[in-house]
Amino acid sequence: MKIIADFHVHSAYSRATSKEMHLRTMAQWARLKGIHLLGTGDFTHPAYFEEIKTDLEETGQGFLKLKGDEGAAVHFILTAETSHIYTQAGKGRRVHMMIFAPTIRSVEKINLHLDRIGNVKSDGRPIFGFSAKDLVKIILDIDPECFVVPAHAWTPWFSVFGSHSGFDRLEECFEEETPHIYALETGLSSDPAMNWRWSALDRLSLISNSDAHSPAKIGREANIFDCSLSYKDIIQTIKEKDPKRFLATIEFFPEEGKYHFDGHRSCGISYSPEQTREKGYLCPICGKNLVVGVMHRVEALADRPEGYIPEGAVPALHLVPLEEILGEVYDVGVQSRRIRKEFLCLIERGGSEFRILMDLSEEELRSFMDDRLADGIMQVRRGLVQVKPGFDGVYGQVKIFRTDVPSIKPSPQLNLF
Repeated sequence: MKIIADFHVHSAYSRATSKEMHLRTMAQWARLKGIHLLGTGDFTHPAYFEEIKTDLEETGQGFLKLKGDEGAAVHFILTAETSHIYTQAGKGRRVHMMIFAPTIRSVEKINLHLDRIGNVKSDGRPIFGFSAKDLVKIILDIDPECFVVPAHAWTPWFSVFGSHSGFDRLEECFEEETPHIYALETGLSSDPAMNWRWSALDRLSLISNSDAHSPAKIGREANIFDCSLSYKDIIQTIKEKDPKRFLATIEFFPEEGKYHFDGHRSCGISYSPEQTREKGYLCPICGKNLVVGVMHRVEALADRPEGYIPEGAVPALHLVPLEEILGEVYDVGVQSRRIRKEFLCLIERGGSEFRILMDLSEEELRSFMDDRLADGIMQVRRGLVQVKPGFDGVYGQVKIFRTDVPSIKPSPQLNLF
């Protein structure tokens, strides 16, 4: 069966996260989006774990569903993110990791162990002083069926390959535990095509998730599988990277991510990697170091040209969230009541956001929406958008109808659906 999954979200117990990020609200938004499998996020937090046990029940297939929700359209998978701040090889490291677990019992054992060696109560994404490598060993010793993945692998400040605290090789970070790393989360500021440029990543699956801190952001990136709705089959599908079962990832245009380009937010400086090198990595206004972004970091490690597609690569489908398209069509802020009302009306007619953005034909779209909105959706499907790249924590800006700047070249992968 076709399954759309978003594994990485945060609960209301994580800092800088909406108070609405509780399981029932998350499930409602997952249905609106067209997501079948959603990560719980934050299972290490004691109060949230109690909420998980109170509101959800296990299905027997390694997933959970809301209690009393017969024929559940949305299932949950137990996930969490951890932050590791430590010193290795004489350098300060900050690496974020994702944990997948198959049962409540497994999570109980994980939480009991982590509570002994760190503070799991302070935040939904706990901070530990031990290494990312040690986390892999701890988790798999507790339950070999768990799955551990480096989170948003290229983000400058908190990732395995980040410019400010990361490593130049996966093996440098995980050492003897490297064979247990089967996948990377690409993050909003990179996409599979960027990762394909580095041959060292060829054996890994590339997964994409929203890292949502509010309900409306759920599903802004996701994964599409064709397998049974079971924990074992989902994890095996990711590990094997079989394009017949791991059909595609749903992506931001990576330029929209808030660390795609280099820059200095305080001074409004946004640079391409080439411009940064020309400026000696210094802000021309204040003289401080520029924050080196994801594109620059990928280019530094890549050993292949732009556009290279390795054999067996899982396709990527680049989308713009429906509310963003609506905002441009009606020239209204995405957070406005009008946009939310129109969004919900369209979902009622079209079935779900992903069905509207990916599956319905142009004729079907025009049967229940404004022609300009249908034009916008079709242009996104063809990759005919312009994006002002994000930098140093500032999201990029997507424009669909502007013609004064060149469009991103459409990828052949965009024709998948």
